[in-house]
Amino acid sequence: MSPEPLARFGAILDELAAGAAERDRERRLPREGLQALAAAGFGALRVPVVHGGAGLRVPELAAAWVELATADPNAAQALRGHFAFAEDRLAAGDAEWLARIAAGELVGNAWSETGNALGSFGTRVRPEGGHWTVDGRKYYTTGSIFADWIDATVTGPDGEELTAIVRSAQPGVTISDDWDGFGQRTTGTGTIVFEGARVERAELRPFADRFRYQTAFYQLTLLAVLAGIARRVELDLGEQLRTRSRVFSHGNAGSARQDPQLLAVAGRASATAFAAAAIVQRVAEAVQRAADTAAERDSDTHRDAVQEAEIASAQGQIVLTRAVPEAATLLFDALGASATGGGRELDRHWRNARAVASHNPVLFKERIVGNWSVNGEAEDPVWAIGVSAESAAAAETPTAPPPSKERE
Repeated sequence: MSPEPLARFGAILDELAAGAAERDRERRLPREGLQALAAAGFGALRVPVVHGGAGLRVPELAAAWVELATADPNAAQALRGHFAFAEDRLAAGDAEWLARIAAGELVGNAWSETGNALGSFGTRVRPEGGHWTVDGRKYYTTGSIFADWIDATVTGPDGEELTAIVRSAQPGVTISDDWDGFGQRTTGTGTIVFEGARVERAELRPFADRFRYQTAFYQLTLLAVLAGIARRVELDLGEQLRTRSRVFSHGNAGSARQDPQLLAVAGRASATAFAAAAIVQRVAEAVQRAADTAAERDSDTHRDAVQEAEIASAQGQIVLTRAVPEAATLLFDALGASATGGGRELDRHWRNARAVASHNPVLFKERIVGNWSVNGEAEDPVWAIGVSAESAAAAETPTAPPPSKERE
C-alpha cells in the first residue's frame, strides 16, 4: 500500500509496539491504543471516501493489518469482527452504518457459544413493546470489550437465524475479560451475557444475507496477524543478535552478529516473514475479486470469485499455520537459554502464533483444499460448531456398568 494512508497511524503503532510485551505479561488490554486507532480512522480504512473513510482496497487493508499485527498482534485480532462487519455493510451499500464507522464507532463480535447444538444459536431475540430484546451467553467475543456495538448471532421467535447489532453500553450487556488462553492474551476474547439487552428491529438482519465471502475475509485477518508475528520475530531476532555480547567458544565468530550459523537462522526467519506477507497479499487479491462482484450476489461470476477466495485463504492458512510458529522457535535456536527469560517475553511470539493458528482447524482445511485440488469439488464455506445430535444422544443414554469380574 502507499505510505500515505498509514502514515497518520505511525505514532500509535509505535506506542502499541513499545508496550506489547508488558501488556502481554500483565494481561492488560490495549484499550488506549485501540481507541486512538478508531479516532484516527483506522476502523474506516475500507469505508469509501464519499462516506468519510480511506477507501482502501482489500490488499491495502491487509497490508495495514500486517503493520498493526507487527506492532501488537492482539490489537490486530481485536478488530477482526469490526472489519468484517464493516465489509458486510460495504457490500450491502449501507450508507448510514458506513458513516458511523467513519465517525470512529467500533463493532465487536459475538458469534460463538459453548454447549449449543450444532448449527444453532442458543442466544434468542424476541419482540418486547416497540423494540426487541436479546438473551443468551456468548464466548470468543473478540474485540467486543473495546466496542460500541456488538455483532451477535441470534435465533428469532420462529427459529430463523439472524444477526443483531446490540449497543454494548447498556444494563442488559455484561462483558467479561475471562479469556484464559496461553496466547493472544489481550484480544478481549471473553464472555458476553445478554439479559434483556435492547436491540432495534432495524438492526436485526437474516444471517443468510451476510456477504458471501465472509469466511475468507475472517481468515485473511488471521493470516495478516500471523504475518505480523513473523515480521516481529524477524525484527526481535535481528535486534538480539546485533546487541548480543556473549558468544560460545564453539561458535563461529567473535560476535553473534557475524556468526554465519546464527545469520542463517536469521535468514530463515526473514524468509518466513517475507513469504507470510506475500501470501497475505495473494489471498487479499482473491478476496478483492469477490468484493468487486458482490453486487452480483447470485451470479456464477460472484460464486466463482467467492470459491477462489475461500480456497486461497485455506491454502494460506495451511502454510502459515506451520511456518510462523516454527519461525518463532528460531529465536531460541539462535539465542539459547537466555532468550527464555521472562523479562524479554520472546515466548509470546510462539504462543500468539500458535493460538491464532488454532482457529478454524487446519486439518479440516487441508482436506477441503485436497478435495478441491484432486476432485474439483467445493464445500460450503459457511460452517458451524456445536454439540452434534449423536453426541447429545450418547450423553442422554445411561451407560451400563461394566460386568463384574469375580475371582474363580
